[in-house]
Amino acid sequence: MRVTEKGQVTIPKDIRDRLKIGPGSEVDFIADEKGARLVVLTSRAEPSQDDFESWLGSMSGTLDTGGMTTDEFMEWLRGPRDDLGPH
Repeated sequence: MRVTEKGQVTIPKDIRDRLKIGPGSEVDFIADEKGARLVVLTSRAEPSQDDFESWLGSMSGTLDTGGMTTDEFMEWLRGPRDDLGPH
């Protein structure tokens, strides 16, 4: 790899894939007696359907609408719609 004038390097795709490094991942370079090591602090692999289902399950029951219907809640949240005319 060649270092740019700004000190940047490109991590080869096979290494990024193996270490699950993607946009938003955080990495660090650690200097040791052999040179430097790349350490992945946080990886940002593509979220899976299971990740979403897990998140959705964790959110269940966290919103109390006070008994409002979906339409009532949306109107409370956004305000009355002026494109529908009078109710």
